Amino acid sequence: MKIYAKVKKPGKRKELMMQEIELSAVPHTLRELIAAVVEHSLQTFKDRQSGKSLVPYLTEAEIGERAELGKVGFGAMYDDRLPNDKRAIEAAQAAFEDGLYRVFVNETEAEDLDNPLTLEEGDHIVFMRFTMLAGGMW
Repeated sequence: MKIYAKVKKPGKRKELMMQEIELSAVPHTLRELIAAVVEHSLQTFKDRQSGKSLVPYLTEAEIGERAELGKVGFGAMYDDRLPNDKRAIEAAQAAFEDGLYRVFVNETEAEDLDNPLTLEEGDHIVFMRFTMLAGGMW
């Protein structure tokens, strides 16, 4: 199943590009959707981590794409440790429960991790990430 996802921050006008995600199974709850997206992200990270080239270079198209996102670089990875998939999924689900981000499926908020979720091919998922404010009130 193919879905499209993007991450947004409230108050930011600049949107990150939509990312196509191929899921191996159809998630039936938000908990399963978060786990599937985290697994996909971890696999992408591991592929990028293992695919180091001897002489890194960027094409004109890659430079343009990365400039649009706000950072042009070679994507160098200096940490060769592999992530723990189970802990990453648990952390993402705990962050949702703690209110650090919200999930919208086709502009409808998914509010509970275990409520049934109906996803169809080509649905748009938005992860709205919140930033905690530092400092005290006086």
